[in-house]
Amino acid sequence: MMIRLALAAAALTLLAPVTADAAPRRKPAPASKPAPAPLPIGDTIRVVLTTELGPITLELDHLHAPVTTENFIAYVDQKRFDGTSFYRAMRLDWGKQPNGLIQGGTQNDPKRILKPIAHEPTSQTGILHKAWTISMARYAPGTATGDFSILLVDMPGLDAHPEAAGDNAGYAAFGHLVEGQDVALKIFEAPLSPTLGEGFMKGQMIAAPVKIVTARRAAEAPAP
Repeated sequence: MMIRLALAAAALTLLAPVTADAAPRRKPAPASKPAPAPLPIGDTIRVVLTTELGPITLELDHLHAPVTTENFIAYVDQKRFDGTSFYRAMRLDWGKQPNGLIQGGTQNDPKRILKPIAHEPTSQTGILHKAWTISMARYAPGTATGDFSILLVDMPGLDAHPEAAGDNAGYAAFGHLVEGQDVALKIFEAPLSPTLGEGFMKGQMIAAPVKIVTARRAAEAPAP
């Protein structure tokens, strides 16, 4: 039990957002819900991230994670992800390989980010950090904006662990990658810079970040 809780606590450093210029962290603004999406959102909604290595299709779970999904859709509809990138590949040298995640988004660019959103823990949503899950990066709970990660393997340490001490809220998972796993793997395997990144992120930054050309709602999500 103690080992599992320790791993859960350590995992809370894995999805911290990265600033484009590695500037010191600013005190986050109070958490708030994003503005209502301009188009209706159903129980699930698909988004296509067109990267320079190919498309990635995400299916977001609006039914169980409405705040986080509406925030992501606001970035999509306002084209705030266009021209951003996947900039980080966290590679773990233990467990099933390839083991780790890729991270992308706005890099806390003040010209791109919206207000932080309320945190939706996995204990509330039931969306666990399984392989191909998409999850929001954050510092403290309630600071997530426009940075996100896609997991390549199951990472239960990123789930909420109410029984653990300290920051036990985990991260807000809100959907899954349903098409383009090969593209995600190409991003994961991209060459890394040995010098970029600070602290535990040093050596995890992609030397030539993979551009997100556009992020758009899919015309229609196919039936299950």
